[in-house]
Amino acid sequence: MLPQEKVQNLIHRHLELEKKLYSGEIDKKKYAEISKEYSDLNDIIKQAKEYLSYQKDTEDLNNIINDKGSDAELREFATSELINLKKNFLINEKKIKLFLLPKDRADSKNAIIEIRAGTGGLEASLFASDLYKMYEKVSQKKKWIIEVISISKSEAGGLKELIALIKGKNIYSSLKYESGVHRVQRVPDTETQGRVHTSAATVAVLPEAEDLDIKIDEKDLRIDVFRSSGPGGQSVNTTDSAVRITHIPTGIVVSQQDEKSQIRNKEKGLKILRSRIYDYERQKIDQERSKDRKSKIGTGDRSERIRTYNFPQGRVTDHRINLTLHKLEEFMEGEIFDEMIESLSLQAQQDQLNNINQ
Repeated sequence: MLPQEKVQNLIHRHLELEKKLYSGEIDKKKYAEISKEYSDLNDIIKQAKEYLSYQKDTEDLNNIINDKGSDAELREFATSELINLKKNFLINEKKIKLFLLPKDRADSKNAIIEIRAGTGGLEASLFASDLYKMYEKVSQKKKWIIEVISISKSEAGGLKELIALIKGKNIYSSLKYESGVHRVQRVPDTETQGRVHTSAATVAVLPEAEDLDIKIDEKDLRIDVFRSSGPGGQSVNTTDSAVRITHIPTGIVVSQQDEKSQIRNKEKGLKILRSRIYDYERQKIDQERSKDRKSKIGTGDRSERIRTYNFPQGRVTDHRINLTLHKLEEFMEGEIFDEMIESLSLQAQQDQLNNINQ
């Protein structure tokens, strides 16, 4: 059972915030912060009050049930109510436990998504392009905004690499479990004998870091400039507009050459670099916290094979939660993407609860 004091603290905090909101004595910035916390607590306050009254309500119902002098119909009603009360208690307990889990403050951030063709040559680059189209369709349905930061196409119209910023509400929380190796099994258009080929693409999803999240010292950067190059290595620019930025303390390197302006390339490169450093620091903390814990779902290991898209059998399987959806076409159209994400989120929450209970 949860400590009564923890649950009581939620109710006290809710009342405290309510008084502050109606006092008219807080500035706009603080008002927005308090409103958000108050709104979050509103979602759990009913369950918290029911949880605290459980013991007394149970005693009252047991008194009715054990009172031989009371009406038989009333005792039957009390017995039914006691069963429902116990069921509701367990539901409330789980909801409160989930609410009390440590919040990932990056969940509300925009996300930078990086898609790269992996093993499989031409077919891998075509699959990388298909993955991006899938995320585009999901974004359209959810009214998210996608801004391409960097793109490198293959000669056949696929993608060698694409980096994009996705903006909207709680983007990172929706996409963070997409990081990893995505494997595809299908018959390529160039295959004359109908053989199924296996290839892969990697996806990395990073929370967009702002200046407040990561301070980058200029002395920690090495910036090299060079001429942009196109497919085959030929120069596509006569000036040194491409930029390579190295963050010396972490060894993280970002190259940017999409823009004709060196200044714009540097701006875009620093945006990617800031998010990669932020993600790097977060992973270090997460690994330290969870080194003795086992979780089915990870968000850091880019080499982990997380999902298989089997086109001949029309199925998509997420290996972390052993979930198979026999609706691959709809999934690639972004139709049932939420079903996968909700299952992954629920499993991640369960893993956290299991770790707390160990």
